[in-house]
Parts: sequence; structure tokens; C-alpha cells
Amino acid sequence: MVSPIQLPDHAPFTPAQRAWLNDFLTQTLAQGASAPQQTAPSVPVTILFGSQTGTAESLAKKLFKNLKKGNYDANLHDMAGYDRARLPKEKNLLVITSTYGDGEPPDTASDLHSWLMGDEAPRLEGVSYSVLSLGDSSYPDFCKCGIEFDTRLTELGAARIHDRVDVDVDVDADEPYAQWSGAVLGTLNPAGAATPDHGAAPAEAIEEDHSKSNPFPAAVLDNRNLNGPGAKETHHLAFSLKNSGLNYEVGDALGVYPVNRADTVDEIIANLPFKPDDVPGPDGRDIPLREALLHRYDIGALNKPLVLKWQARSGSPFLRSLVEADDKAAWNDFCWGRELIDLVIEHPADFSDSEEFVSVLKKLQPRLYSIASSPNAHPDEVHLCVGIVRYETHGRKRGGACSSFFADRMGDDTKPRVYMHSNPGFRLPTDGSTPVIMVGPGTGIAPFRAFLEERKASAATGGNWLFFGNPHSATDYLYQDEIEALAKDGTLSKLDLAWSRDQKEKVYVQNLMERQGAELWSWLNKGAAFYVCGDASRMAKDVDQALHTVAMEHGKLSQEEATAFLTKLKKDKRYQRDVY
Repeated sequence: MVSPIQLPDHAPFTPAQRAWLNDFLTQTLAQGASAPQQTAPSVPVTILFGSQTGTAESLAKKLFKNLKKGNYDANLHDMAGYDRARLPKEKNLLVITSTYGDGEPPDTASDLHSWLMGDEAPRLEGVSYSVLSLGDSSYPDFCKCGIEFDTRLTELGAARIHDRVDVDVDVDADEPYAQWSGAVLGTLNPAGAATPDHGAAPAEAIEEDHSKSNPFPAAVLDNRNLNGPGAKETHHLAFSLKNSGLNYEVGDALGVYPVNRADTVDEIIANLPFKPDDVPGPDGRDIPLREALLHRYDIGALNKPLVLKWQARSGSPFLRSLVEADDKAAWNDFCWGRELIDLVIEHPADFSDSEEFVSVLKKLQPRLYSIASSPNAHPDEVHLCVGIVRYETHGRKRGGACSSFFADRMGDDTKPRVYMHSNPGFRLPTDGSTPVIMVGPGTGIAPFRAFLEERKASAATGGNWLFFGNPHSATDYLYQDEIEALAKDGTLSKLDLAWSRDQKEKVYVQNLMERQGAELWSWLNKGAAFYVCGDASRMAKDVDQALHTVAMEHGKLSQEEATAFLTKLKKDKRYQRDVY
């Protein structure tokens, strides 16, 4: 506050003039005192994200929101829509990207990734950057896409703001994200120009009270095998969402926490070199080791980080040679088909107590499954279509942690812990008149059952074309009655079925796409949206190649033009994939 100005009485002014000047000077000084202080120039930051299932996008949007609170000129771009001509002009570039399949970039990042790795990529001196790379450490090419972005940006002359951070999303994304974002912001503006992201809401959290960190115990309404007699098992599961507050859209996924096999847990405990004791639970309270191994820790497939920790406590000459050689092929060969019980039995390690033992284990993570129902067709319910995984290796019968839980360990009174995982990159067109083409062999049918239920419930007028395949029509025609009823009532405009083992020549969905190439091209030309769900390593690649072939043969495009055409489909959200 400014004190009133009082000119001295001997100043050469009349009393009236003196009073007027006193008021004028007082007001002028007050305005100057209240004038805003000049701030430093805002820091330019561009965030690029490449996301397959939505986690990288969620983190990027959280970072963007945080930057907007501070003195930053922040821009957020999906890699699919980013103008790459801007890249050499960026000052501070933050890249958040996932990796999926066999070390591949997400669909939205593939075009930018390919261009950046090629000879046409420009020099990037003057660009500062940092990379947050998301992946699953159980895969051999952990975080490969982010590693490639990081390495290539340096090769092109860009300077790191902060070292790349690799995040195992199968463990936890929020803590390493908070550490990375805090370090990056501290470097960009040491004085602090945004609120640190430590303590922010988890990336997976949704608006409802129930989330990944607080799953809902869902009653089981249905659990049945959709296959006829034979080797395959595919279960249809229905869970109640009544009173959960959980909501979802078709295209989303359901996260489910499995329960491990009790006989395997008991065998592990029986072979440990200490008396079992309580261990800290997720809420800080101690729980018995057996309960922890059943519900809280991963006792399944081996991975390199676990074996490294185990070897440090084991006298096994084999593990020592494996670690010292550090041969990728040898690592993959050893880890494939083995689980924690194999380490316990074949390569004993010296642990002093239960708490030290669980310290080397990964937390048991939920499994994500494409939702197979429309909330408009099944209020207060969510459905899944899950292939049951069973196999035998190294003299032991094994099974998928969650699929075998569904098939073998889920009684009538069991309430699996579930939550919703949003998948914004796999959505039906907002315009119901848009035609839709769906390719989903095997359990890839799941989201398309939901799509068709939603299209019927919303009275969408666009055509619906489904490509479905499996080995045998007699035993593997999942949801046959429902699919044929939808075809009969006109909801399903076209249906193509590929039974790979019903004849001498193997026939797959991609083969039927090429056979129907002329009509497929016609649908695409009329604005149809194209969707794929299922295996990423082979099927999705074969379907993509079939699309290229159709574009070249029936669209008369060159190979380069066909690639550009499919790239534009992805940018326009008309080519979407839910692959795993």
C-alpha cells in the first residue's frame, strides 16, 4: 500500500493546486506499485506421444495439463497428426511412446518413426529433447521404440534435456513418470514454472472411485466354454458391474487381477530355505507369505531382471555363466517356458526371510482383455471372450495366469477384482452412417461382438462387414448363433468366414480379404472405417499386407502410394488396431 503524498507547505502552489497534486501523485504511485511485474519469457515445449492402448496418451495429456499451469508455451501432438516439417524448429521436445508386438512402434507413431529412421530425416542441432519410453520387461525388445527414438535424435544432432527413462508398465508407470517429468521440468526451468507431477492421480485412474489401484470385486454371472469338443478352450465371461460406478465404451478393455495356483504356491514355500513369515502388503499391513504369493506377486514367466536378482543370491554355476555371457538368444532360451518354481527347485537361492524373498519379485499385474459387450445392450454388465492358455514345458503343466484362473480357479462365489482401461485409439465412428469393416479371427472377435451390439442398439445405418476365422467351423465358430442372427436381421451386412483347417489348403482372414478385394476397395472408397483385433506378431501384419495388396491391385496404386494411403487412413482414424 502506498502512503498519501504530502507536498511541503512552502511549495510554490496554492492550497487548491497542492491538494490536487497530492492526489495525482498518490494515485500514480499506487498504480505503479500495483502494476504486474515483468515475467520471464515462456519456455517453449512440444510433447509428442505414440500410444497403442492409451497409457502413453494419458501420461502425455497429464504432462501437458501440468505445463499449462506454469510459464510454458506448451503444445501437445499425437505423432500421427504431427507436421514433421516442424521438427528442426522445435526448441524443447518431450517424447512419450510405447512399444508393442515385436518391438514395433505404436500405429500412431509408425509413420514418424519410419521417416525419422530414414535418410530424409533432417539435422536437429538446436533441438533439446528427452524420451519417456513405455514397455513390458517380459518381452525381449523392452522399450525398443523409445530407445530407437532416443538414439536417433542424438544421431541427428539433438541434445538430451534428461536421460531417457524406460518404464515397465506391467509394474508401475506413475512413479517413474513423476521422476522423469520432475527432472525434465527442473532442467527446463530451474526456478520452477509448473507444479511437480509427484502425487498426481495415477495415469490409469478414471473418474470413478474404482480403478487400477482400487479394483471392484465383480460377481461372476456367466463362465462357459464357447468351443465344441477339441483342444481349444475359449470362455465367454460375464461380470456384474452393479453398484460399481464403472462405465465403459465399446473398444475399451477390462483389467482383471488373477489369483495364482495354490498348488504351485505351496510347492514354492515348501522349497524355500527359511520359515515362512508375514510380508508387507500393498496397504502397509503385514499378510502371510502364502496370501501374498497367491494374490500379490508374479510367480509366472521368468524375465531377465528377475534372473539377475536371483543369480546374485544363488550359487548356481549355470546362472552365473548365463549372466556373464549375456547372450540374448541364451537368455530367451532359458526364460521361455520356465517360471519362478523352476528357479526355486533347480537353482536354489539363499534368502534370509520372506520379506527379502518377495523383494526380488514383480508385483502381480492385471491382465487387459478387450471388452466383448456393449453397455447399451447389457446394462450393469461387462463381457469378455478369453482363450484359455495351457501348455507343458520342462516336465510341468503350465497355464496362462489369468486365463487358467478363469477356467480352473474361479468358483461361483469368486469375485475377481476388475477395473476399466480406456482405449481411445479404438473407437467406432461417431457418424452412424459410416460403414465399418472388422477383422477379428479367434478371440479377436471380442470387440466386434461389442461393436455389432452397439451398432444395433444405436440404429446405425452404415454397413457392417465382419471377417472371422478359426481352425474348424464345427467346433470353433465363436458366438455362431449371435453372429448369424445379426446377419439375418440385417445388422451384419457381410460375413466372411475363414476355417484354416477344414480343407487341405489353409485359408485365413487375409486370404478372404484379397479374394474380396474389389468390394473391399469399394467400401474403403466410400469412407469405411477398418478395424483389426488379435495377434500382433503375425495376423495383424498379414492383414496389413493384404490391405496393401488390395490398394495396389484394385486401387491401381504403386507400393509407395498404397503405403501413403494406409498412413492417411490411420491419421484419419479410419484404420484402427487392437493388437497384442
